[in-house]
Amino acid sequence: MSTGELLNIEPQELQFAFELKKQISCSLQLSNKTDEYVAFKVKTTNPKKYCVRPNTGVVLPRSTCDVIVTMQAQKEMPSDMQCKDKFLLQSVVASAGATTKDITPEMFNKESGHNVEECKLKVNYVDPPRPPSPVREGSEEGSSPRASVDNENSNDTEFKAASRAFGERHEPQDNSEAKSLIARLTDEKNSAIQQNNRLQQELDLLRREANASRGGIAFIYVVIVGLIGIILGYLLKKT
Repeated sequence: MSTGELLNIEPQELQFAFELKKQISCSLQLSNKTDEYVAFKVKTTNPKKYCVRPNTGVVLPRSTCDVIVTMQAQKEMPSDMQCKDKFLLQSVVASAGATTKDITPEMFNKESGHNVEECKLKVNYVDPPRPPSPVREGSEEGSSPRASVDNENSNDTEFKAASRAFGERHEPQDNSEAKSLIARLTDEKNSAIQQNNRLQQELDLLRREANASRGGIAFIYVVIVGLIGIILGYLLKKT
């Protein structure tokens, strides 16, 4: 904190969390520790780089005023994160009831005999704050990592128990279906064997009938030949 006879200035060093291509702001708090109206003016060595709001104003007696300093987005990273820019805050006693419209450049001219207080402010670049660690989706606010691990282990145990119960509940049904399928296939096999045996028996019967038919035809043929021979013999004797 910079302390003068008119204003307390906090902080005395402007710190910017530097990031490329991003506007960055910081604030100054001016505290009037007198019973007078105090006019102030903020200057910088690099006016194109910074925007100060308000850059002039009046701090009422025993009151405070906030000044916002914004650094324009930068395209290049500064070497070694060093900055040579500086600010100068001037303050002077103003007339009672003065406002910003009453402030003139002449009020801050020391050569005119005005008692002007000056405070130089340095600029410092700092690393931007790190983003918060990602929180696992679904975790409750305020829960500890140990509680999360225990919860996961509990869920895993419940899942395994449910899986075993599901398997035990469905295992008898699966065995019953398998046994039923085996029994049905066995019946179909036995039926096929019986049908094959019946077909074999019918085939043997047909073969025997066919052999018997060929034997009967041969006997008749012999009888006919014999009769023809007898008739021819008889005719020959007669002649």
